[in-house]
Amino acid sequence: MAILRSVRAVAEAEGPGVVDWDRAASAAKEATDPGSIAISDAERAGYAADVRDARSRLTEVAGIEFDVPDTVEVQNRHHWIDASVGTFRRVMDPIEAAAADPGGPDGTFDATPAKRGPAFAQDVSRVANTGSMAFALGFLSRNVLGQYDPLLLADEPDADHGLYFVHPNIVAVASALDVDYPRFRRWIAFHEVTHAAEFGAAPWLPEYLESRVERGVEGMVGGEGGVSRGLDPDAFAELQAAMTAVEGYAEVLMDRAFDGEYADLRAKLDERRGGGGPVRRLAQRLLGLGLKRRQYERGAAFFRHVADERGIEAAGAVWERAENLPTGDELDDPDAWIARVDP
Repeated sequence: MAILRSVRAVAEAEGPGVVDWDRAASAAKEATDPGSIAISDAERAGYAADVRDARSRLTEVAGIEFDVPDTVEVQNRHHWIDASVGTFRRVMDPIEAAAADPGGPDGTFDATPAKRGPAFAQDVSRVANTGSMAFALGFLSRNVLGQYDPLLLADEPDADHGLYFVHPNIVAVASALDVDYPRFRRWIAFHEVTHAAEFGAAPWLPEYLESRVERGVEGMVGGEGGVSRGLDPDAFAELQAAMTAVEGYAEVLMDRAFDGEYADLRAKLDERRGGGGPVRRLAQRLLGLGLKRRQYERGAAFFRHVADERGIEAAGAVWERAENLPTGDELDDPDAWIARVDP
């Protein structure tokens, strides 16, 4: 049975890190039907046309010049897991490094049990962490529709960004929502290309987000002698505000650029974000997806107000420089942001 193979993969987690990434990916794939990407040449061309149309329309509506990735990938769920495990791993690298070599004030490594803990406890912790990551990867791979990947924290600063569409999920959700599949596919393309527009308009944004992630991680693991200083509240607040702006702007811009009949898709997609059975809702809570939904709603409300007051192009002033990002207070008081930035 696939579930038994998944459990076995987690139980066999090994290595020096806090997560066995290869086992986490294997377990996630064992528990997940990959879905089919047996699509026709015409359908593959449809994905490409959706992306081109989205780029053209978003440029026209928002007045933003940007590029899309050279390669647009149509993936199954296993492909998404393989592509995304690297992102998870990059975020976890500082934590893994601190766990592997916390050192003392002089940077030396202390392997005494009192400082390192028994090997058995480390093994149990690794298995638990690997299982948690496998669960997250599996659940997300069954629910993610598309993804723009700006390759934050990449080892190669000049690495190309990525654009993925998880085809079996798009087909399944279009059917579940009882909406026209080609139109729904186009809708998802507009959402993901809007993220490419944001990062294209704000070349400073990746470094800004990376610095807040790194400060937050250092606060948890990087005190003197490897002792945690606790979460950096300023870094966390700035990261939350920036991501709320990223998600909210995408929501509003895609609506205004897509077509005049988007309301049915918006209503059904919003319902899906908050719906599902008890297992799905529990998984969403565990993975913080309720917070992400709040980001969508709070950010969209902010940008709708700004766009209504000053126009959608004026709302794009948020990407001119980091100082133009709304603060947490301004997200709930867009008139204060308008008064400060005067877009």
